[in-house]
Amino acid sequence: MNITLKNIDAVNAALTVAVTKEDYQPQVEKALNDIRKNIVMDGFRKGNAPKSRVQTLYGKSILVDEINKLVSEKLYGYIKENQLNVLGEPLPSLQEQAPLDFDKQEDYEFTFDLALAPEMNIKLSKADKLSYYSILVEDDMIEKQINNFKANYGTYDNVVEAVEAKDMVKGMLTGSNDDLTVEDAVLMPSYMKDETEKAKFIGAKIGDVITFNPYTAYEGHEAELASFLKIKKEEVNAHQGDFTFAISEITRYKEAELSQELYDKIYEPGTVTSEEDFRAKIKEIVVQQFAPESDYKFLLDAKQALEDKAKDIQFPDEFLKRWLVASDEKRTAELVEEDYPNILSDLKFQLIKDNLIKENDIKIEKEDVEQQAQKTARAQFAQYGMSNVPDYLLENYVQEMLKKEDNIQNMINRVLEDKLIVVLKKQATLKPKEVTLEDFQKLFK
Repeated sequence: MNITLKNIDAVNAALTVAVTKEDYQPQVEKALNDIRKNIVMDGFRKGNAPKSRVQTLYGKSILVDEINKLVSEKLYGYIKENQLNVLGEPLPSLQEQAPLDFDKQEDYEFTFDLALAPEMNIKLSKADKLSYYSILVEDDMIEKQINNFKANYGTYDNVVEAVEAKDMVKGMLTGSNDDLTVEDAVLMPSYMKDETEKAKFIGAKIGDVITFNPYTAYEGHEAELASFLKIKKEEVNAHQGDFTFAISEITRYKEAELSQELYDKIYEPGTVTSEEDFRAKIKEIVVQQFAPESDYKFLLDAKQALEDKAKDIQFPDEFLKRWLVASDEKRTAELVEEDYPNILSDLKFQLIKDNLIKENDIKIEKEDVEQQAQKTARAQFAQYGMSNVPDYLLENYVQEMLKKEDNIQNMINRVLEDKLIVVLKKQATLKPKEVTLEDFQKLFK
């Protein structure tokens, strides 16, 4: 077997695999014998079918299969052994491949087109001045977070005065025209869609009996009515009449007050001891939350700067377009032509990244993935106002996250991106700019 590589230009090559009968005949003979051992043919016991008959029936298909397997093995083995950095997958050559006749030939030549990745030794330098945008943490952001904390850590208190819209009202619910009764029914007037029905509860007191129509109050919404009446959705339409509601309890949600008790619930006890400390801590955390956004914008700008440096580098465009169509039956040549500028942009940056990772010896360790998972978990808990999560709960959550391959790969990608950003920041000259959140968001439009 002989394999030869012909460079057509800097990024295109043709690789020819020459196969002789001696290369493939042993595999073909073995495959034919395996079939003969197991085939059942009229007039012959299993395993005794004439070899010539088996050859006639299966010889050509086995020949083609075994040659294809051999050629594929040698093709990819050559690419790996010679460390060819190819783009996409080899394709049968349009120009170099000679016609094949499996009925008459014994020796064959298979020629493949290869796309070779260009050298992408592209990097930033101190001559590249890139803006680094930090988001200004304004007072209203801090106030909004404080209000969220006060709401999340509030309590329900029993009240004796009249019902307000957001109160939780408990009582006995009884159907006026049917036998449906719900003990300890719960409603909140603010959830009612119909203003007339809602108004019947506003100002009511414990002991009052309100006659109202739940079907009208919730405008026939099956899910809400089924939950309120404690019945199945399909039973809702059978209960469209009036009900009485005997109020037994009124509870009102009271927001948490700014106090040491609240501070200790949110943060490590004792770390925040005053409202001033509380606001400073919130600002610090909001700054940390915005940091990935700033890094992401910097990465986009760095990507553009790197791509600009690579604008004159030759790529095997025709091959890549052909391969994109061949690799996905849903892609048409027209769609590929339309999407190609974006595809090429991503490919350029991927090759640049690969080179930067290699040059800067960037590696991903197990500890990096676990730390990233912890950061992600803390951020997810923080979205629900849980800033002081116990270590055991956080660790359990992280371990569950890392049981899924998709999550692990996502963490690896984020760690790799973070380490790459560190390298790019060192290479370029950063021009710090502080902007409002609104102006920062405009940068992406």
